[in-house]
Amino acid sequence: MGDLSGKHFLITGATSGIGLESARELIRAGAQVTITARDPEKGAKVVKELSSQRAKVLLLDLADLNSVRKAARDVKDEIDVLILNAGVMATPFTKTADDFELQMGVNHLGHFAFAGLLVEKIRSRIVSVSSAAHRMGNLGEGSQEAIRDICLGKNKYQPWPAYGASKLANLLFTFELERLARKANYGFSAFAAHPGYASTNLQSVGPKMRGNIIEQRGAALANAVFAQSVSRGALPILCAATFPNLYGASFIGPDGLMEMRGSPKATRARSIAYDQGLARNLWIVSSELTGVNWR
Repeated sequence: MGDLSGKHFLITGATSGIGLESARELIRAGAQVTITARDPEKGAKVVKELSSQRAKVLLLDLADLNSVRKAARDVKDEIDVLILNAGVMATPFTKTADDFELQMGVNHLGHFAFAGLLVEKIRSRIVSVSSAAHRMGNLGEGSQEAIRDICLGKNKYQPWPAYGASKLANLLFTFELERLARKANYGFSAFAAHPGYASTNLQSVGPKMRGNIIEQRGAALANAVFAQSVSRGALPILCAATFPNLYGASFIGPDGLMEMRGSPKATRARSIAYDQGLARNLWIVSSELTGVNWR
C-alpha cells in the first residue's frame, strides 16, 4: 500500500481477526481508522493496542437495528472506504433483536442497513467481506417470499448452509450496489473480497455458542494445521480497499489451491452471485425488513 495519509477507513468488527489486522496495516500506512465494537471496553482496549491517535472506536451491534441507526448517526466525518467485515459463522439457530435469523441478520441485513444509512458520507469504496463458503449457499427459489423466509428463519435451518446463504447475500449485494452506484452517480464503487482460510476466532464462535468443547478444540487444531495467518488473510481485503484502478464489482481472493491461502488475485464468484433478478429481490426484501431505503 502507498501513503494513505488523510484517508478515513471505517471497518466493522475490527476488534479481532482480519478486521483488526486490516486496521493495523491501514494505520501503519498513515490512514485514519474507525473500528466498530459491540463492547465499549473491548473497543477501547483495541484502540489502545493499536497505539495511534488515528484510531477510534464506534459502538455498533449489527444484530440490533436500533444500534445500527445510532452508530450511523454517530459517524460525523466522511469515509473514504467502508469495509463491511463483521460476521458470525455457523451458529446455532438464533434470532436478532429484530427477529432476523442471526447469520443473515448480522452478515447481510445489518450491513445493508448500516451502509445505506451512511451512503451520503462514503467517497470512494464499499468493500464487503464474503467467503468461499458462498458456494454452499442458496436463497431457495429466489423469490421475494423465499428470501424473506430465509431472513426471518422460517425455513429449515442448518448452520453451514445458512452461513453460505449470508455470504452469497454479501456478493449479490455488492454486485447490485455497483449497478445502482453507476445509475445513481454515487461517488464510490462496490467491491468484495474473501480471506480464504485464515486463523481467526470466527471458527470457534458456533461451537462456543453450542457449548461444544470438542468442536472448539477441533477448530483450534484445524486453524493451527491448515489455516494461513491472519495477516495473510487480511491481504485480499486490503487489496480491495486500496489497490488503485480496480474495476467496480471486482472480487478479490487468495491465489493458492482452492483459494484457501496465498496472495490476492481477482477471482470469480459462483455464477448465481451474478443473477441480477435474484440480487434485485434480495435488495427489495432487505430494504423492506430493515426500513432503509437507499436514495
